[in-house]
Amino acid sequence: MRDQPAAAPYAALTPDLVLNSVDALGLTTTGTLLALNSYENRVFQLGVESDDGRPGYVVAKFYRPARWSDAQILEEHAFVAELAAAEVPAVPPLALRGATLHHAAGFAFSVFPRQGGRVPNLDDADVLEWIGRFLGRIHAVGAARPYAERPALDQDRFGREPRVFLLAGDWLPRELRAVYAGVSQQALDGVARAFERAGAVRALRLHGDVHEGNLLWTDGAGRSGPHFVDFDDSRMGPAVQDFWMLLGRERDEQLARLAALVTGYEDFAEFDRRELHLVEALRTLRLLHYTAWIAGRWHDPAFPAAFPWFGTQRYWEERILELREQVAALDEAPLVV
Repeated sequence: MRDQPAAAPYAALTPDLVLNSVDALGLTTTGTLLALNSYENRVFQLGVESDDGRPGYVVAKFYRPARWSDAQILEEHAFVAELAAAEVPAVPPLALRGATLHHAAGFAFSVFPRQGGRVPNLDDADVLEWIGRFLGRIHAVGAARPYAERPALDQDRFGREPRVFLLAGDWLPRELRAVYAGVSQQALDGVARAFERAGAVRALRLHGDVHEGNLLWTDGAGRSGPHFVDFDDSRMGPAVQDFWMLLGRERDEQLARLAALVTGYEDFAEFDRRELHLVEALRTLRLLHYTAWIAGRWHDPAFPAAFPWFGTQRYWEERILELREQVAALDEAPLVV
């Protein structure tokens, strides 16, 4: 794991600092501050005064120190701005004082308009087709040029490096270390075979983390349908990365959801069926990366509080079982559409 900032990275991020930092950009905060659910960054909903006197709100996002460089953050901002210009319902940061990225007391931060909405009904084929159309439009824009600063989603960063990091530390119970080492290597071998079967699929700029929590559904007289939020994990990778987290776990459910998504997607972009070999491979990489992510953030007091079961015997037994299931799934026939 590459970003290892000092302990308690947000210790200096006080409510006063948050409010004063946003005030300094020309907005007038009302003192209302609500911490939103986010472990990687710190995200706050702030009340601001509006011209018509009605309550207004913005969302301030303070980036985790040492995770992304300014250049990498600005690449994400530029991509989301391209999407908004193409009338894709993504939520770009506000340009305040002529910039979208700001700094205060050593923290990089951005301010976004608040976007309301509800979780979409992923059991509704029409909803999935609608989401698929916008994924196609996101990827059509994403394919126009590559990222120059942001990394790719690959087997090293999401699989091999996390495994080495975990085994090099004191995270696993002694009696389970060899078992985890063996099954995680089997899983990585299966991932490699899946990528070989898929062949040279195209990498493009992705959202990178399309799941229910990053999709907000709105209804009404204004723009209705899905809104894509939180491009913090945006990077280069195969298009199917933005599909598989929406598919569910049971095969019948996966097939039905995939068919609806691809139907909408192909109104705007071609979907390469070879990428279906990567669905379980990408799931496996996410599982490996997620566990190492928690370990790599353990110096942040929010993580021991949020994941008190991390490191217990039962936790690692469940991770080993999970990986064994993935080893079997990696050799199953891919989904078809």
